[in-house]
Amino acid sequence: MSKRIFTTLGLATALGLSAFALSACGGDDDNRTIVQAENTTRGQQLLDLQRAYENGAITRREYEAQRENVLKEK
Repeated sequence: MSKRIFTTLGLATALGLSAFALSACGGDDDNRTIVQAENTTRGQQLLDLQRAYENGAITRREYEAQRENVLKEK
């Protein structure tokens, strides 16, 4: 019976530590990195941004800022 208790406690400890470690993975919203392929057209970038906004992946402010960046590119 004591072996079963130790196994349960070990599993609970491992799960707790895993949850704690993963909680730091979310990061800060201000530290996002956007990577775009160099051969993506401006139109595709705008469509991707619109889709991200519509799906709730980015905020309205982020959408507008990124849209301005895309439109300013040469």
